[in-house]
Amino acid sequence: MKVLVIIPAYNEAENVASIICQVRDVVPQASILVVDDGSSDATAEVARAAGAEVISLPCNLGYGAAVQTGFRYAVIHDYDVGVQLDADGQHDPASIPALLDPVVSGQVDVALGSRFLGRADYRISWPRWIGMRVFALIASAVVRQRITDPTTGFQALSRRVMRYFSEDNYPADYPDADAIILLGLRGFRLREVPVIMRPRTSGTSMHGGAIAVIYVFQMFLSILAVILRERVLRPATAEAV
Repeated sequence: MKVLVIIPAYNEAENVASIICQVRDVVPQASILVVDDGSSDATAEVARAAGAEVISLPCNLGYGAAVQTGFRYAVIHDYDVGVQLDADGQHDPASIPALLDPVVSGQVDVALGSRFLGRADYRISWPRWIGMRVFALIASAVVRQRITDPTTGFQALSRRVMRYFSEDNYPADYPDADAIILLGLRGFRLREVPVIMRPRTSGTSMHGGAIAVIYVFQMFLSILAVILRERVLRPATAEAV
């Protein structure tokens, strides 16, 4: 199977080369794509020097847009499985084989990496922990299966899911619980897999400071929009047709 590791990156010049090397050590057969989301530093140049394929977006379009760009690349180039991995060093590439296994074997469409089933080698602030718990309860109730880590960006996805996300609406800012709920409502098979998550190597988290408050507000709105569209508007449209 053709495997593509998709690494969205924004101002990660200090981290991205190390991540690329770690990925290559763990899954040498996989291709590596870094989507440079309009970085103002040398992220793109460093990633190319480390041997990754690089797509540079014209400006900072947001995490979701960078990830969706990776999905579109995977579909165009006929990859069977994609692995979504952050460039900040938090996602341990050693967990990639565990994520790939249920997708490659056809057991599930998406394997979601869970730090709560595995291990988080860093302290999670209590406001963020509460937010993650709330979104986990909402996601679990809507998709009708237990979701422990709704904000994970560490995932393996089948070609069918990548094609769906490349064509349909995909959250441009922070695709987390809303994307999981969308997949569950669309009938894709989901499974959480224990993974290891580490502290950021350097730089600032995109969920830090005042952004965390905005994130919570936007995520509630996005989840509501997904539920309304999939359970109310879409069935009504189908019935009318």
